[in-house]
Amino acid sequence: MNIKIIADSGCDLPLSFIQEKQIAFLPLTVHINDHDYDDQLTIQPKQVYEAMRKGDVPKTSQAKPSEMKELFTTLAQENIPAIYIAFSSALSGTYQTAVMMKNEVLEQYPHAKLTVIDSKCASLGLGLVVKKAVELAESGMPYEHVVTTIETYCRHMEHIFTVDDLQYLARGGRVSKTAAFVGGVLNIKPLLHVEDGKLIPIEKVRGRKKVLKRMVELMQQRGADVENQLIGISHGDDEQTALELKAMIEETFGCKQFFISEIGGAIGAHAGPGTIALFFLNKQLEQ
Repeated sequence: MNIKIIADSGCDLPLSFIQEKQIAFLPLTVHINDHDYDDQLTIQPKQVYEAMRKGDVPKTSQAKPSEMKELFTTLAQENIPAIYIAFSSALSGTYQTAVMMKNEVLEQYPHAKLTVIDSKCASLGLGLVVKKAVELAESGMPYEHVVTTIETYCRHMEHIFTVDDLQYLARGGRVSKTAAFVGGVLNIKPLLHVEDGKLIPIEKVRGRKKVLKRMVELMQQRGADVENQLIGISHGDDEQTALELKAMIEETFGCKQFFISEIGGAIGAHAGPGTIALFFLNKQLEQ
């Protein structure tokens, strides 16, 4: 590729894919029991979910500024054009830090070609955008065209997800403890989406089967040409439910292209095991 694509672990792409496509990778940090881990590198998602099931409360922090600056500096020195597609600025400080590091590097290397995009996406929604960026870079598309195309993809990426247990969101302060308790007793599953980079509740659905059905209905309402899209599904250590949702989408729309991955530690630390997320475009774009 004549362009280096950079992603952080908020994209929830498998490490094998990142390595295969030679994507420059910036891990977010997961803190568990006074230890710091690099998401996807020194701790795996299943370890985070196991810790949560045992009652541990993981915390997370943004990608390390020193690693960003080192990467940006190396690319500038080697005169390699680069695009960093960052985890939503509404969910992490990683984007803002990346802009600061970029500006510091540009002071020293003013001719460096480095763009930092606030994706306003998360999990595999961000992952699908990163994947598209790699395809565009591999095709030899001009740098500025890759940037504008990716910005368009970011704006039109739908995120619809549900969590299995509200207690995990309550521990992280995302919902009240009372709401989590009542939700658990009544088997209420919240349905959320991402709007302008923020997590926004849509509605509450009672029961796991009904919430999956509702996700498919929302896909029907919001999606464009979904049968010809690559559909993303990510899960918190619950591949069986992810495959169940995939089968429902296949049956409803006849979709043939899917990308299924596990939610990484940085996002899973807040959403918890059993989270299921669905990603697709709400506008017909060049594939």
